[in-house]
Amino acid sequence: MKKLHCLVSAITLLLVSHTGQADTLFHNANIYTVNPDQPRAEALHVVDGKISFVGSDTAALAVVTADTRMVDLKGTTVIPGLIEGHGHLMSMGYARLNVDLMNIANYEALVEKVAVAVDHAEKGEWILGRGWHQSKWVPQPADVVKGFQTNKRLNEISPDNPVFLTHASGHAGFANAKALELAGITRETEFSGDGEIIRDENGDATGVLNEIAQTLVRKHIPPPSQAQQELALTLALQELAENGITSFQDAGSGGRDISLFKQFLREGKLTSRLWVMLAGRDDPELLSSWLKKGPEINLGDDRLTIRAIKLVADGALGSRGAWLLDPYSDMPGEYGLPTMSVESMRDISHAAYRHGFQIGVHAIGDRANREVLNIYDDLFDGQDRGVRFRIEHAQHIDPEDIPRFGRLGVIPAVQGIHMSSDRPWAIDRLGKKRIEEGAYMWRSLIETGAILMNGTDAPVEPVNPIASFYATVTRQTLKGEPPGGFEPGQKLTRPQALQSYTLAAAYGAFEEHQKGSLEVGKWADLTVLDQDIMTIPGEKILATGIVMTVVAGEVIFSKPGGE
Repeated sequence: MKKLHCLVSAITLLLVSHTGQADTLFHNANIYTVNPDQPRAEALHVVDGKISFVGSDTAALAVVTADTRMVDLKGTTVIPGLIEGHGHLMSMGYARLNVDLMNIANYEALVEKVAVAVDHAEKGEWILGRGWHQSKWVPQPADVVKGFQTNKRLNEISPDNPVFLTHASGHAGFANAKALELAGITRETEFSGDGEIIRDENGDATGVLNEIAQTLVRKHIPPPSQAQQELALTLALQELAENGITSFQDAGSGGRDISLFKQFLREGKLTSRLWVMLAGRDDPELLSSWLKKGPEINLGDDRLTIRAIKLVADGALGSRGAWLLDPYSDMPGEYGLPTMSVESMRDISHAAYRHGFQIGVHAIGDRANREVLNIYDDLFDGQDRGVRFRIEHAQHIDPEDIPRFGRLGVIPAVQGIHMSSDRPWAIDRLGKKRIEEGAYMWRSLIETGAILMNGTDAPVEPVNPIASFYATVTRQTLKGEPPGGFEPGQKLTRPQALQSYTLAAAYGAFEEHQKGSLEVGKWADLTVLDQDIMTIPGEKILATGIVMTVVAGEVIFSKPGGE
């Protein structure tokens, strides 16, 4: 990244001369620039949305005029605008509209939440929700099939309303009997795709549909109205602003969502910058049309870019869908499964390369990561071709494959918070040896040359960058366990963690010349914090609040009293 910084600095200095007057001065601040040539500062001047000066308060006074808008940050900490490296924007919004199951303690709590929704619904109306994760429940349900709950309790409380609840990971769904009836799922129903209808010993569907088998029910759920779509996007953007996120990398959208993003851009409502991957697995016609016309880059002053394709190699660890080289430790004989054929992933990756698109492939298990790396290795002839193809999550990697990321220039787009949430039960899935040698290997990936970026995978996890930053530097759960952290040798330093959420994330989208560090010529995208996350004790990081979120010099969120 040092070499990257030098290149970026040289280009921006050539393009932008330090002349003219700033129309906004952000001053009296504790600024971390993520620029090794000028790591600290006190003030930023902004002209037409871009940084025109970075330096001391004293030096900044030279360009202050009677017309300059003064923003006194009162000693708070400023970092480059945080970039969410992997999330699902519309799903975030819909999660706000539907039943929120993110923090439920157990199956009974799920049932209670659904019962409330049923009481407020019309007869026959669909009840939708997301966020359950059976591996986190205490106590575990008494009635379990293949590690999942059954729908008997759902059927009791909602006999007339179809219910469909998405797993936190998005890789499994949970339907009641009414939903299964509407979908025509019986004992005789067969599913031959990359997924499974979980059945009990009598052959009856339990309500759990793994991976692509979810489509059997999903296709019967009425699509959201235009008004619901607009409200969902509005709520999601509001949530980004409140969490200090100035840019969001959307991991897989279809044509309808992209049309909505463009509508919000035209209407001036796209408050955070948006970088979009096309949903390459789900809509072949969409993919074909975009391959013909090519990417759309930096629309509306760098507010919207569509230049990547999202593929999905396997499922999730929680649903035992992650594709492994060796069987699951807690389910002998089970290896997980691929959700696309290797041949299809190879063909699409090669087509993307020819037409100027990046590829981001979801890969959780070590087998999935190896297969994707093999595809990239073949495409790149065993060396870094500068195309910055990505592996989304890169969660469990065979030790032999870790150095291949740096050698091939493949970007691991990880989510620190997944370690914090999943590590306590993930050891049951993989066993001690595989966890210690190949899971959540952030430091090893960086040390072997990879540029590692960070995020939350929202709404799989809350879109809280502070929590993910905390997880990467402490390797602890959000309750502070265990002392010293899990596999502490894989902790990131605080500068590494900050870079993963700023300049490295910008690099992962070919946008490091526009943002990711606070330098002259870059967009004035800032996140203002009420604590110095670079120096405070680790146990205090989670208490850090967002004071202000700034995009192109304009405040899109301000805590009451923050400006």
